[in-house]
Amino acid sequence: MIGRLRPLSDLDRHGRRVGPAPRQRSPRHAAVARGEHTRRNRLVGDHYKRSSEQSGCLCLCLALPVLEFVSLSASAARVSPPQSKQQQQQMEAPAMEPGEMEAMLRAAAEFASYPGNAPSSVGYGLLGAHGDDAVRQFLEQFPLPKLLGVRLLYLGWMKLLPHAWTKYFLRDMEHHFCQAMAFIQAGLLTNSKNIRQLACKAVIHLLDKAGDSAVVVDTFVQHNLYPLLINCLTEGDEEISAISLDGIKRLAQIPKGIEIIFPPNGQGSVQLDKVAAQSLSMARIRILSLIAKLFAVSTYTATAIFDSNLLSLFEDEIKDRRDMLKTLSALEVLYELVEHPHSNIFLLKTNLLQLIVDVINDSSADSIVRSRATLISGRLLSSADAFTTIDQNCVANLLLAIDKLLKMEESQNTDETESALEALGLIGTTSAGASLLLTDSSNAARHVVEASFGRQGRGKQLAALHAFGSISGVDRQEDRIKLDNQAEERLKRLVYTTARNSPKLTPSALLLSVLQQDSDIRIAGYRVISGLVAREWCLMEICSKLDIINLVTDPKMEMTKLGMEARHDCCLAISKALSSSHLLHEPSLSELIGKLNEAVKRGPYLSERKRVEPQPVVVPAESIPDY
Repeated sequence: MIGRLRPLSDLDRHGRRVGPAPRQRSPRHAAVARGEHTRRNRLVGDHYKRSSEQSGCLCLCLALPVLEFVSLSASAARVSPPQSKQQQQQMEAPAMEPGEMEAMLRAAAEFASYPGNAPSSVGYGLLGAHGDDAVRQFLEQFPLPKLLGVRLLYLGWMKLLPHAWTKYFLRDMEHHFCQAMAFIQAGLLTNSKNIRQLACKAVIHLLDKAGDSAVVVDTFVQHNLYPLLINCLTEGDEEISAISLDGIKRLAQIPKGIEIIFPPNGQGSVQLDKVAAQSLSMARIRILSLIAKLFAVSTYTATAIFDSNLLSLFEDEIKDRRDMLKTLSALEVLYELVEHPHSNIFLLKTNLLQLIVDVINDSSADSIVRSRATLISGRLLSSADAFTTIDQNCVANLLLAIDKLLKMEESQNTDETESALEALGLIGTTSAGASLLLTDSSNAARHVVEASFGRQGRGKQLAALHAFGSISGVDRQEDRIKLDNQAEERLKRLVYTTARNSPKLTPSALLLSVLQQDSDIRIAGYRVISGLVAREWCLMEICSKLDIINLVTDPKMEMTKLGMEARHDCCLAISKALSSSHLLHEPSLSELIGKLNEAVKRGPYLSERKRVEPQPVVVPAESIPDY
């Protein structure tokens, strides 16, 4: 029934069986036919027992994938009616006359009788070998508005729908914006998950392929697609929400598209703050995710978000900490937002940092919430411009909160401790941040130095070493590694005090103990030495310990690419520090300097074994004995 079309003369315009009565059969043939009919019913089952009208529609739908997709979208659009009379007028397709319907069915049958149209192995449709020209001729003969007036439903349309979409319509739809937008509007209005997904993907496809952005914006406004995308974002499932979010982000990348999302003077039909106020918690988090995605598009969109006061939505979600999952979701989205380079300029003008400090100080908050808040604070203060725009009292309160967190000894939470140390490292990335950590009354840098050399947990020591490397200047430019005199004196005093209070007694012994641990700890130790060696006192400590030079210059020490590069960078930093120091001409350091120069020249990846060139070997052939 599925693999063969009925003759067109036996179908009326509704797909019902008509025509002359079947010819009489002999009793023997009739008995055989009854037996075959019984066996076929047992095999097919009740699933394929349909009326003659459904069977006719089924065969016709399977004949033309383009007709299937268009007509099904129209049917789905009627399931979920438009929200306004204007949209209803736009979506209303002209009905076909009986003669036109018959002509369309005849053309569909001819289209399906193409020799390449073999029945599908899955039994859901005829996936023919028609070219683009044949499909285009059919669509020209029966335009999209006419096809939208056809209501055809059949078994298995969900599985054939993506094939018809990608093969016949998606590749060429950017050349027919008006038809395509009406088609997409029907898909966005339906309750079918598959159709809404395909319609959202069609939006992205059109925006990617569009050459004239002005035409796209005009058609978006004309067909009211942006509110439909927002509806898919807030009310759709996870997949539909993600696809619609990408579509809105792609719209914002068009110069005039941002005017749809953020219209001048706030005159748009959809305003994100009002949508969030009327939505449930999950929908509000999705709107926050949209804001974070739009924030990353450009500085212009970030300015539009700030001017629209949309950042206050983050403040509202973080203030209300009764629902831990909701607060954590808002912090996760904010953590994604602060990764963008221009985020600090706008975020530090709000009350977000003070709210973050309140979360860190809240002892009743969950550990993971405070950990995420601590990392966000570090990212907010990791740029050079941060300390010129933020209130210094707020920064001081943050450092006190982190210091309090690290002093807690009742139940040392590993995640909170590591997050706090990482946040201090982010703050110390810039010269201003490092100086503040070393000179502030909270003395937060003390926790970093002590944890770097105290074996109280591998994760804690690893986080502290990376933070210590950032504070010492390994991530800064060469001319900004050193800090002001007060900060440099505090740094030196911290290192020597920590060494004196440890069993190692000297900074060189502490650094050597770090390089004698596992690979991850060694890589972090290379970072610390690369930053500290720019100071004269640290250079002298390293040169006084030949074992440190032997480990750093050993090409077999590291087996990973990251470890080899970190070790070579450390050799290069020591060599540069020596070249500008009076120690360069010390006779006792000649062997040490020679090893460093050889290691720098060798590079990060070459071992000390000399490469042996292949040599040809001539072997005479064995003689064949005579028999």
